[in-house]
Amino acid sequence: MTDSLPSGGWDPAASALAELLTRTARGPRREGVYALWLTVRVVQDLLLEPPPAERAQRRRLAALEQRLSSLTVPPPLRRALTAAFSELVNAGPASAPIILSQLVAPARDAAGVEAGEAVALAARGARQALAKR
Repeated sequence: MTDSLPSGGWDPAASALAELLTRTARGPRREGVYALWLTVRVVQDLLLEPPPAERAQRRRLAALEQRLSSLTVPPPLRRALTAAFSELVNAGPASAPIILSQLVAPARDAAGVEAGEAVALAARGARQALAKR
């Protein structure tokens, strides 16, 4: 785990999305927040030192793909998550801030301002983590 993560292991962005999830009513918006949380966590794994084993990363991506396919997510967010997933397949640590930044606007539109801000926070955190390397 990286030094920048709190003792619980989650960064502030993932924690904010998890907290927002508890306050969101059932339906597509809640499933969108959940999909964002899952995706943010997988993207953040790209920044771990040492990086996850290739086999473990492939398994995480397969699990993410399967879980995202079963969620009812608003169409703009679904398109953004699909694009993020396709970038994750061959992504390295330098891709993390870009992938997260591309999710900010769709997250804000489909899941609300708080969700968009949490993803923006994750993107800033990813940029900072790369700058420390």
